[in-house]
Amino acid sequence: MTMKRLWVLAVSLLMVSAFALTAGAANKVQVMDQETLKSKLGNPDVVVLDVRTGSDWRASESKIKGAVRVEKQDVEGLAGKYEKDKTLVFYCA
Repeated sequence: MTMKRLWVLAVSLLMVSAFALTAGAANKVQVMDQETLKSKLGNPDVVVLDVRTGSDWRASESKIKGAVRVEKQDVEGLAGKYEKDKTLVFYCA
């Protein structure tokens, strides 16, 4: 095998490994129980995002004070909206 082929193989393996590690990290989502969330309300580093459907949100008598209402089609744009050191809590029930 030539040196050029070895380099191409090495770079390809490195890229596949990096992609696999990134994809695996994206699947690790922490779940927060109600008591933990209550203890964090009012913390400026915690942003509660209410992602319930519009009809569910309107029909609900329970809403978290200070939560930001977000339509599901707008969720993807949230990554650039908040600083990386913020904890985003997605609330859907």
